[in-house]
Amino acid sequence: MRRLLGTLLVPAALLATATVALADTDRPRTGPEVVAHRGASADAPENTLAAADEALAQRADAVEVDVQRTADGHLVLVHDATLARTTDVERVFPTRALAPVGTFTLAELRRLDAGSWFSPAFAGERVPTLAEFADRLRGRADLLVELKDPARYPGVEKEVAYEVDGLRSGVVVQSFDHDAMRRFAEAAPEIPAGWLFGGRPTTAQLDDAAAHGVTQINPSFRVVDAALVAEVRARGMQTGVYTVNDTDDMRQVAATGVDRIITDRPRVLRKVLAG
Repeated sequence: MRRLLGTLLVPAALLATATVALADTDRPRTGPEVVAHRGASADAPENTLAAADEALAQRADAVEVDVQRTADGHLVLVHDATLARTTDVERVFPTRALAPVGTFTLAELRRLDAGSWFSPAFAGERVPTLAEFADRLRGRADLLVELKDPARYPGVEKEVAYEVDGLRSGVVVQSFDHDAMRRFAEAAPEIPAGWLFGGRPTTAQLDDAAAHGVTQINPSFRVVDAALVAEVRARGMQTGVYTVNDTDDMRQVAATGVDRIITDRPRVLRKVLAG
C-alpha cells in the first residue's frame, strides 16, 4: 500500500534539489513536506473547515488534526480536553463550560461557535467531524490524524481505523499514547502510523516503534538533529517535527533532513523552503 506523504527519503544535502511525489496528487515537492498544524491555524480557527480551506490556499501538502469522540460516538476535531478555549460553550452551556469534550453529543457541539474566539470574521464556524474534514481535503492534501487522549475513549483506535479506511492512501494516524498506537497497529496494520514524542526518542523506543510497523517518528523540532534523522531512517521510518513557526527554526530543521515539518504557518514555511 502506498504510504502518506511520499516514500523517498531525502538526504539533507539534496534538500534544495530533490523532488518527491506526493500521495494522491500530481504536484511535485522539493524538500520536506509542509504540514498545516490543525489547519493553517495562524490564520484561521484551528481544527475547523475554515482552517482546512486556508491550509489548501497556502499550499500545504497535508493537514494535521486532533480527534476525540462525542458522547454519542461521533469522531470530532477538538484539541483541548474541554471546549472552553475554542468555542462559546460558556455562553451556550454555562454549567458545562469545563466539562470534557466526550460528555457532549454531536448535536450539542453543532450549537457551538468554534470561530468567533479567533476572529469575528469566522463567526459561525462549527466543530467538524473527522469525515467532514477528510472530505474537504480529499484529493488536494493528505491528512495526519492525532488520537487525542485515547485512554478517555476506549475502542477509539478501531473506530478511527474504520473511519479512515477508505482514505488510507492519504492518511497517517499518530499519538503520544504509544500503547494506543500498538492497539491501532493490531486493528489496522495496513494504515500508516506515527508515534509522537515530547522529548528525544531513545534507541529502545525507536526499535520498539519499528517492531510495531510504525512509519513515522514525530518529535518536537527542538530535539531533532541529523543524527536522530539518520537513526530513524536506518530503521526504515521517516521523521516529522512539530510545531515550527519561526523562519530561522524552519531553516535549521530543514537542514537536518527531516521528511516533514508541521507548522501553523504553511505559507511562510513554503517560502522558506523555496529559498
